[in-house]
Amino acid sequence: MAHHPAQDSPLGKSSAYVSQYDPSLLFAIARTTKWRELGFTADNLPYVGVDVWNCYELSWLLPSGKPVVAIGQFVVPADSPHIIESKSFKLYLNSLNQSVFSDFAQVQAVLEADLSAVAQAPVQVRIKTLDEMTAEGLQQPLGVCVDDLDIQISSYEQPTAKLLQCGTEQVEEHLYSHLLKSNCPVTDQPDWGTLQVHYRGAALDHASLLTYVVSFRQHQDFHEQCVERIFLDLQRCLNPEFLQVSARYVRRGGLDINPYRSTQAMPISNVRLARQ
Repeated sequence: MAHHPAQDSPLGKSSAYVSQYDPSLLFAIARTTKWRELGFTADNLPYVGVDVWNCYELSWLLPSGKPVVAIGQFVVPADSPHIIESKSFKLYLNSLNQSVFSDFAQVQAVLEADLSAVAQAPVQVRIKTLDEMTAEGLQQPLGVCVDDLDIQISSYEQPTAKLLQCGTEQVEEHLYSHLLKSNCPVTDQPDWGTLQVHYRGAALDHASLLTYVVSFRQHQDFHEQCVERIFLDLQRCLNPEFLQVSARYVRRGGLDINPYRSTQAMPISNVRLARQ
C-alpha cells in the first residue's frame, strides 16, 4: 500500500495530552493527491462546497479560572489546499482546556486565525452555547430513505459508478441512506455516516444507489474524499441539471465531519441527525 500523507500525522499514534494552547499541534494534509487520483486539479474542480465540522468538547478558562464548555462549528471551503487532519484537530482543541481567554469572541478569533492558516483558506467559526444547541434539536434528512430496499451485494471494497443505474424520466428528488460506512486509510477504524443526495435529472434507480452506498463498507478513504467520489460517480451516471451530495458522519473523538459538494453554491444547513 502506498504511503498515505496522514501516516506522518498523529493519527494512529500515541499522543501526549497538551492542555495549554498550542497551534503547532495542527497537521495539514494536501487535497491535491486525492484530486489527482479522481482526475482533476484545483483549477477545474467539478463542484463547490464546504466541510462542516462540529466539536462537542470545546472548553477553556475565563480570567477568573472558571471553565466554559461550548459547541464549536467550523466551515472549511472544499477548495482549500489542505484538509485539517482530525486527530491533530482534536489535540489542538484539547490544548485550549487549561488556557485563558476573555470571552467567546476571543476564542472564535483565535480559532479562525489558526485553522485558516493550516487550511490556507478562510475558515468560518461559530461558537454555540449548550442552550443554543438544545433549541436547534435533532432533525430527519429530507426525502426518501432507500435503506429498506431488498438488494444483493457481496463486494464491499471497490465502489464503482457501474453499480449506479438511471432511467430516462426527468425528476427532482431527495434521497438518503444511513448505511454509509468506510474505514480510515491509516487506522482502518470505521467511519459511519448518513448520505444525502438531492438532484434534478434522469431518475436514479433507488436500489442501485443503496447497492453503491453499501459497496463503501470496507473502502478506505477520508470523509471528504468519499463524498467527492460519490459526487463524481453520480454526476457521471446522471449527467444532472443539479446535484448536491452530503454526508453527516457520526462523531469520533468529540468531532463530526460533514462534507457538502454541489454543482452550484447553496445555503448549507448544519442540522444534527440522531446518530450525531
